[in-house]
Amino acid sequence: MIERVFIRDLKNHIGRDVTLGGWIHSVRKQGRIVFILLRDRTGIAQIITEPGVVREQDLRNETVIYATGTVIEDERAEGGVELSMSRVEVLSAPRKKLPILVNDRAVFQKLELETVLNNRVLSLRNPKRNLIFKLQADIIDAFRTYLRGEGFTEVTTPKIIATGTEGGTQLFTVDYFDKLAYLAQSPQFYKQMLVGSGYERVFEIGHVYRAEAHNTSRHLNEYVSLDYEMGFIENEHDVMDVEEGFIIHLFERLNSEHASALDIFEQTLPVPSKIPRIPIREACVILEKEFTKRLKGYDLDPEGEKLICEWAKKNHDTELLFLTEYPLSKRPVYTMPLESNPEFTRSFDLLFRGLEITTGGQRIHDYQMLIDAFEARGLDHGDFDYYIDTFAYGMPPHGGLAIGLERITAQILGLVNVREASIFPRDRGRIIP
Repeated sequence: MIERVFIRDLKNHIGRDVTLGGWIHSVRKQGRIVFILLRDRTGIAQIITEPGVVREQDLRNETVIYATGTVIEDERAEGGVELSMSRVEVLSAPRKKLPILVNDRAVFQKLELETVLNNRVLSLRNPKRNLIFKLQADIIDAFRTYLRGEGFTEVTTPKIIATGTEGGTQLFTVDYFDKLAYLAQSPQFYKQMLVGSGYERVFEIGHVYRAEAHNTSRHLNEYVSLDYEMGFIENEHDVMDVEEGFIIHLFERLNSEHASALDIFEQTLPVPSKIPRIPIREACVILEKEFTKRLKGYDLDPEGEKLICEWAKKNHDTELLFLTEYPLSKRPVYTMPLESNPEFTRSFDLLFRGLEITTGGQRIHDYQMLIDAFEARGLDHGDFDYYIDTFAYGMPPHGGLAIGLERITAQILGLVNVREASIFPRDRGRIIP
């Protein structure tokens, strides 16, 4: 079996013979010397060789090879080392003309997004695009690590469900044997039920599905949701406190472990010491006063989200902002009303760089209050007995939130379209690849 060395480790093997495995990223000839850039999952290395060592027909971009040779120092090469190749083994060569150029940064950046997504496997070989999902993987790990440290238990909940969690709208239907079922648009009910099961604090990283007709740069019909729910809270601010701690932890980790990726995407990620919190009604007053923008009802459109974040950056030196106390009519049925004004709720959104990335709040934990809330919305609470009955057996005050993984990834890296942050996106017109 070939003992393969990764490109990132070449500097530890100077003067030794090693074997690299990867894709040919580019080829350049200079006299009799052939310069090959080889790419593996850890980086790109320069290989030098002579024509007799490798056949010209084997030097096509994206050919998969094993390259064996001696590691030598050369300060001109990336990483200060290169491989003087003495032998090559072709594992797989392209059988079709490449539909996109992986190695040409200028050309790649000009590609239409649809072209990038239609050729997803090739587009992810581009070193810059490849970084997106390595960073995203660490967002997931940071979420998991932080919440475990805060006493949360990771759970997995069903994605085929009998009823919707938000009034039965925006649901994909499933032919479930002799019954009609739906794809889950949120793990909300199950999170709350598990709080009541005695776990107190739970989190989930899983796919959710929204049958929204939107076809915008902000929306996906299938995305990954980072959810948590926590019991024995005083109010929604306890939930925000945990998210604030997670954001600080995440940004510190990304700055430490992904500084090069942030540089490549020309992004800085200041770590907040505190994320400001303002009621949505106050935000609407600010928008009208500072930007002459009037909104119908207390809810922000995309432009309003961008403008209020501009205000937060100017006045609080932060790109993050909690908006709180949304109207009852704008929140799901299980949201806790504000005691001082029941037309509003103990809920919040977190905006980041002009986009809502989180929705959360305190939930109703009183059995009769929850039944009344369902009836006030014209919903038959009998359809939700499996959920509501949980509250008849004792439920602590609790709340939680959901973070859109693709949205927070896109905002961290400055991506224009959220689909760029979905590894195989599903939107209104796309179900392949």
